[in-house]
Amino acid sequence: MYQALYRKYRPQTFDDVVGQSAVTLTLKNQIVHHRMSHAYLFTGTRGTGKTTCAKILAKAVNCENPIDGNPCNCCPSCKSIASGACMDVLEIDAASNNGVDNVRALRDDAIYTPSEVKMRVYIIDEVHMLSMSAFNALLKIIEEPPEHLLFILATTELHKVPATILSRCQRFAFRRITTEDIVDRLNYIAYHEGIDLEPDAASYLARLADGGMRDAVSLLDQCASAATGAVDTEQVCRTLGLAGERKTAELLRAIGGHDAARALSVFNGEYAGGKDLGAMLDELCTVARDLLILRTASKDAGLLSGVCTQKELKELLSMFTTEELLRMTSLLRDAAAGFNTSANRRIDAELCLLRLCKPEAMADTQSLLARISRVEEKLAAGVVVQQSDAPAPKTDSEAPPWDDDDLPPLPDEPPMEAPPVSDGSFWAGLIERLRTALKPPAVGMFANSDLSPVKGVLRGDELTLTMRDDMTKRFVDKPNVLQTVAECASAVAGRKIRVSVARPGEQRQNNGGFDKLLSFGEQHPDIVEFK
Repeated sequence: MYQALYRKYRPQTFDDVVGQSAVTLTLKNQIVHHRMSHAYLFTGTRGTGKTTCAKILAKAVNCENPIDGNPCNCCPSCKSIASGACMDVLEIDAASNNGVDNVRALRDDAIYTPSEVKMRVYIIDEVHMLSMSAFNALLKIIEEPPEHLLFILATTELHKVPATILSRCQRFAFRRITTEDIVDRLNYIAYHEGIDLEPDAASYLARLADGGMRDAVSLLDQCASAATGAVDTEQVCRTLGLAGERKTAELLRAIGGHDAARALSVFNGEYAGGKDLGAMLDELCTVARDLLILRTASKDAGLLSGVCTQKELKELLSMFTTEELLRMTSLLRDAAAGFNTSANRRIDAELCLLRLCKPEAMADTQSLLARISRVEEKLAAGVVVQQSDAPAPKTDSEAPPWDDDDLPPLPDEPPMEAPPVSDGSFWAGLIERLRTALKPPAVGMFANSDLSPVKGVLRGDELTLTMRDDMTKRFVDKPNVLQTVAECASAVAGRKIRVSVARPGEQRQNNGGFDKLLSFGEQHPDIVEFK
């Protein structure tokens, strides 16, 4: 029967464990100097060697001929424990044995001396799954166990283990295994298994494993089973349903060029090929994070994920500003987080790509900052800004199509007043800033809808606020509130804006709907009766 590679190549001694030298060295020294604790707690992410080290420790404390703290793996005790036949070394899954009755049965059996080996060892995996009553039942025997008893607890969620248990155990933290160590181990396994593993594919598998050796070996096993020749990066992407660095870079180039058609074409091609949508967005977010680190933090390649090559990153770096990368990561994270409750993940992913490619289609502050930063960066580099790079020009409703300097007002007529700037983008931008600048209850009076208690009309450099009722006026018509509104309006408009409040007569004058109702009533006295 075929045995999975991660089981076949599981380390059998402390010296074989990869990437956990601080833990294994301490355990070896304790065994050599006979300074063993009665309870250990191994913590860390999945696939970092917690259960493996627990089994090695169980063999080492019972080994008849230990070698520098390592089990010999030749004596009857080591062979019995390795095969799982030893009745004195028990591995318990706390996820399915998490009740107080299970712990009481364990406690009752633990008092008996071992029948085959020197010490009875209990390995409790995922110990954080125990109930609180089960933890309480375990306290006494962990605190004062018999001399022949050893507890080894393992967990991936340390914060769920009670402090009363933590204080009774020696804690060992297993760190994520580095990419280099995983690559070396994969090459070692591939050599002994006769797998033709390309260096780029080994690095790619190591990055996908995210610090877990078991995940990396399992992925290698899966890709080797599907490959008819050498295992390269393309084979890995096809087998695991991932986009791959080439498609990820191509997709980012389309986003950087604001080419929505090209981005959707690449995306739909990958989707038709069976690529996982979550993995594709995750790769985009990872590369955006790499570009952000290169732009702001460090040039150290060790901080990068390695999804794209250095050459690809250098090419992509010139296409995005810092603000654009921050906006990208935020949108990608939000889209990926919504996948769990989404009714149609494809539509969500496509909408996310459209938002990435068309920041001008969104009026939120982050999109506006991204567009402005692109213009500023090009101006600083001496590049002539094209119309597509700059913010959208004012429409006819925002500014007249002539120059006021060229057309002075007629002598007999007063100067022409600039038409009001009532574009939704200005009001939406103002509302977005006021949400963080104002405090309740004043902030609740401003909304980007027809039902807003406060409405504003911008004429030239003056913003006139109209209140719905006296209650609204009481909250808004205050010096500190009006000053904050003026500052936010100036920031949105890009020039100094004054704020005024419409007088009661002006408010009634602006209430066109009510005036029409009164006029209708006066014209039809037989239908409408005024009281």
